[in-house]
Amino acid sequence: MPPPTALPAGRPVWAPPPIVLNADRVPAKRPSADTLSLPPLIVAPSATVSNAQLLVGAGAALLAGMVNAIAGGGTLLTFPALVAAGLSPLTANATSTVALLPGALSSMLGYRGELAGVRRWAILFALPSLLGGALGALLLLRTSSAAFDRIVPWLVLGATTLFLAQRPLLRLIRGSRQQARDDDALSAQRPSAALLAGQFVVGVYGGYFGAGIGILMLAALGLMGFVNIHRMNGLKNWGGFCMNLVAAVTFASSGIVRWPVALGMAIGSVVGGYVGARAALRVSQEAVRGAVAAVGLLSGLWLLLRL
Repeated sequence: MPPPTALPAGRPVWAPPPIVLNADRVPAKRPSADTLSLPPLIVAPSATVSNAQLLVGAGAALLAGMVNAIAGGGTLLTFPALVAAGLSPLTANATSTVALLPGALSSMLGYRGELAGVRRWAILFALPSLLGGALGALLLLRTSSAAFDRIVPWLVLGATTLFLAQRPLLRLIRGSRQQARDDDALSAQRPSAALLAGQFVVGVYGGYFGAGIGILMLAALGLMGFVNIHRMNGLKNWGGFCMNLVAAVTFASSGIVRWPVALGMAIGSVVGGYVGARAALRVSQEAVRGAVAAVGLLSGLWLLLRL
């Protein structure tokens, strides 16, 4: 066989084009879940904390602290504000719970004198509150972001309804009893198993979401026969602190808390609580309750529309 003819110098050597198998079947990069959802009112990167999130969180906590000192329902302000600032509902719930823990502690300490006569009740209240709060927090961490997005509008609307029904509910409970029992005599007894079971259920809800737990506990204590609102608030604040404490520890160890936002909110809630306590006698409680209910209703509807 004759040897191959050499190509002229400088002439490019032809080579076949590279073969790409199934080029039309190479999957494109799928968009993340964040790009598929509706944009928040205040756009911020999901992995970073923006100045807008810090300002909105601190401002909402400031208002929530004032509202809690006057009429209650501060969570109905902080949670929607954090979602509007760009946090996912799951992260917003965990961050709000951790941020408002100092406020729950100060409320509990403010009523510690009312617990002196109900020490047995306080001790027995702690166990179902801690266990229920831990279970609720773990259930939240087991809930996917997509599932929580679908659930949370109904939680907000339900908490708003409960907030509106608080006073009529307590009047109905107190009016339905044949005779008010003596608080001191009632405090000397052990709380019933039904009340402790109910407290556990409230604790599960408190660890999972939390808005409206105080109303549920006041209603349960009213059904038991308590009439001293200060003593009832003491037990309510103690139970709420236990739930929030164990839930906050669980969320903090999970890594879903936005700590810069939480710290700013904690400062805002403390300042707001102080200002609200000073202004409580000068501000119409009915006007504040109406504003909180309006915010809760509009927030629930907005969360439904963004699904």
